[in-house]
Parts: sequence; structure tokens; C-alpha cells
Amino acid sequence: MKTTKTKIGVKLVLALVAAVAGGVVDQARAAETAPPESDYYQIVTLPIPKGITLEASALQLMPDGKLAVATRIGEIYMVEGAFANPPENVKFNLYASGLHEILGLTIRDGWLYCVQRCEVTRMKDTKGKGRADVFETIADPWGINGDYHEYAFGSKFDKDGNIWTVLCLTGSFTSENPYRGWSLRVSHDGKVIPTCSGVRSPGGIGANAVGDMFYTDNQGPWNGACALKHLEPGTFQGNPQGNKWYMLTDALGKQPEEPKSGSRMHIEAKKIPQLMPPPVIFPYRKMGQSASGIACDTTGGKFGIFQNQLFVGDQTHSTVMRVQLEKVNGRYQGACYPFRAGFDSGCLSLEMTPDGSLFVGGTDRGWGARGGKPFALQRLVWTGKKPFEISEMRARPDGFELAFTSAVDAGSASSPASYQMETYTYIYQSSYGSPEVDGTKPTIKSATVAADGLSVRLVVDGLQEGHVHELHVPGVRSADGKPLVHDAAYYTLNQIPK
Repeated sequence: MKTTKTKIGVKLVLALVAAVAGGVVDQARAAETAPPESDYYQIVTLPIPKGITLEASALQLMPDGKLAVATRIGEIYMVEGAFANPPENVKFNLYASGLHEILGLTIRDGWLYCVQRCEVTRMKDTKGKGRADVFETIADPWGINGDYHEYAFGSKFDKDGNIWTVLCLTGSFTSENPYRGWSLRVSHDGKVIPTCSGVRSPGGIGANAVGDMFYTDNQGPWNGACALKHLEPGTFQGNPQGNKWYMLTDALGKQPEEPKSGSRMHIEAKKIPQLMPPPVIFPYRKMGQSASGIACDTTGGKFGIFQNQLFVGDQTHSTVMRVQLEKVNGRYQGACYPFRAGFDSGCLSLEMTPDGSLFVGGTDRGWGARGGKPFALQRLVWTGKKPFEISEMRARPDGFELAFTSAVDAGSASSPASYQMETYTYIYQSSYGSPEVDGTKPTIKSATVAADGLSVRLVVDGLQEGHVHELHVPGVRSADGKPLVHDAAYYTLNQIPK
């Protein structure tokens, strides 16, 4: 009897020791801090001469290696020495002025094209004096008035020789002028092609690695949160205020049915064939508040290990986010991730250059931004060190597959307790924005680590169509024991794979 009690006592003591030890390990793991973003991506700040208000609204690398920088107040500078680190001999030369809020720059056949508030313009320096002396209007199919919100953002030329534009609503609420709230394509010789309706308040536009065009739209009426949207020709992007302009064209076919305010977008999309839900939603405040410029990493590894993914700015948070897309049931969707914070002003324009530099133009535009400065021009460069990150979150019929940039520790990554997931969506409504609604907490039933340690298959009970699936991975460690640089991913699950 005494022996039995002794054995039981020893077992209890051992169990308590193990529990305490386990708790200490858990506390130590929780106390671990992620390595700083600057270990992997360095911000280089270009000095801006006194007297220049460089609210950098559009960027374009020129054939001679200079960086063309347009400003919100209508100037274009040619910047020499932009790639130096440290940037000690940077020169700003005024190339053009007197334009109107330039929000797009691109080049073709020796001409510099810009999308300004009122038109698409091209210009050239024919005298070799460093100043544009010829200006030509290519197209001016949309209307403007004095409202400061009537932005016009423009893309680079696509493979067919078109600049894509996205046009903000009047005051970002109504459409008082032709094609406000639309996307139009403009060819290099002035042909105009109405392309999509339903735009609200864009913040940037750009193509992915295969040339499909996307833009960022901002929270407001009919937009519960900021989002990345796919400009598939003929689609309705969600805000009906500009649909009156279907009377000007038959290029898109029949005008879409009016959506029901107070519904959910994935429900309305089943009723309205033209309605295109956003491939990626940026959860409000968690990821940002003013999504902006778009750049794709096509540098072949010179910018790091996220090849062919998109990078998206946020003006309010002074950050650059990362976006990974996939096609499910024929439609784009995917995940967004934190990437790099700490820019000096509100990130507005982005330009990826072939050497692996991501130039970021900043402005607070009077709204304010976390960076604190009224404007900035900065360059983000990869240090050569590989961060431990979730590189992709891919949808599966019964869950998700996570790809990591480095092999994971099998013990931590195979435990469902290392993962936390919740879902929510937004009210699709005519009033401004939306809280997160219809929240659920799916159960992660299993986590299976691949033989090479580079991916984990999560079986999830409770996937929700039309919801953001917010994933946190606090417990996963790399094979050498490091925590993730960012342990959050936000996947917009419009389509569940068949």
C-alpha cells in the first residue's frame, strides 16, 4: 500500500514538473519576438532639395536610368543618382510643370505618357535640354469638375498598347461627370475602350505577372473595407453610382441590376452576373486604411523570395503590404500579409525596377499618415537574408495549404494548437463602410507537415464562402527554432475549390 501511494505521489510530482516546464516553455515561446523587418528589407531615403514639394504620385524608370517622379501638384522631375546607397549625389531636374494631379506615368516609343486629372497626355524633350517641350493630348473621354476627389489613376502600357485608367467618383460618393466610377482603356493613339463599371475611390492600379489588371479601392459606400479588385473587362466592381453612364456605351452590354443594400457581396454576386467580388480584402485597420499603389515583383529573385507576388501600399499606415493570388474555379482570390512598415510618409506610388528596387513615393496630402512627414521618396531593397514567412496560403476543398519560405519545425507545425483562425465578412451597403460581421471560429482539425518541411496542410472544419479567413500562427517555428517575421495571413475565400 505504501509503495502504491509512493508511485502515485511520484507520478503527480513528475506531472506537475512537466506541466510547469511546459508552461515555462510556452511562456518563453510567447515571449519570443519576431526579428525586425529591417533585417531583410532596408529603406533608403532619398534627400529632397529644399523648395521642392515632392508629393510623389507616380513613378517611372527611364531608359537612361533616371527615375521620373510626378507630383500631386502637377510637376515631373527626372532624378539622377536614385540607385546609390547611400544616396549622396542625388539630383532633381524639373522636366515638366503646369499639369494637373498626375497619378500615372509610363513610356512608349520615346514619349513619356502621364494620366492627369483631366486627360491622358504624352510629352517629349525634342531639343535635348532636359525639359519637355512638346505636349499632346491623347484622350480626354471623362469629365471633371472642381471636386478634389475626382482622381484619375493610370497604369503602365499593357501588352496590347493600352493604358488602363480608374476614375474616382465625384466626391467619392456620386457620379456627376461622364465615366466617373469607371475603368477605361486608352490606346497609345487615343482609342478609348470602356472596360468596367462600379469603381468608387481608387488608390492605385497595376498588372500581375501575367498581365491581368488590378486596382485598389477604398472603404466607403458599397465597400466594407479596402480591397484589391480585378478589372476583368465587362465586370461591375460593386459601386452602382456610376452605372448611369451605361447610356454612353454598349461596350459592356446590359447595365447591371441594382444590388440590395444591406446584403453581402457574395450573395449579390449570385444574383448579378457582372458583379465581381474583390479577390483580396484588406481588413480595415488590421492591414491598413487607405490602400494605394501596386507593384509586381518580376525581378527574378532580385527583390527576394516572393517572385510574381504583388506589393500594395497603404497611405494612412505608411506601409507596404504583400499579396499572393491564385485562381480558384476560374476566379482570382488570395491572401494579404504585412510586409514592411516604417516609411516616412503615406505610401502612395510604387515602382519595381529590374535591379530589385521598390521605389515608394509618399504624401500625407493633408490627411495625415503614420510616417509623419508631408512627403518622401524612398527605396526598399532586399538585404539578401531570407525571412521566415508564410509565402502562400492556398485554398483547398477542406482547408488550406500553407507554404513557408524555410523548412518548419515538425513538432510545432504539426500541432493544431499552433494555429488560430476566425472568419468574418462585411455588409454590402450604400452607407459608409462596415464593421466585421457574421463572425465564425472554424476548427483546425489537423496540421500535416510535408516531407520537405516547406508546407503544412491544414484540414479545417467550418470554411465560410465569401468570408475573410484570418489566420495567426503564433506557435510555428522554423527548423532552426526561429519565429515567423509576420505570423498573420488574411485569405479572402470567395470560392471554395471543387
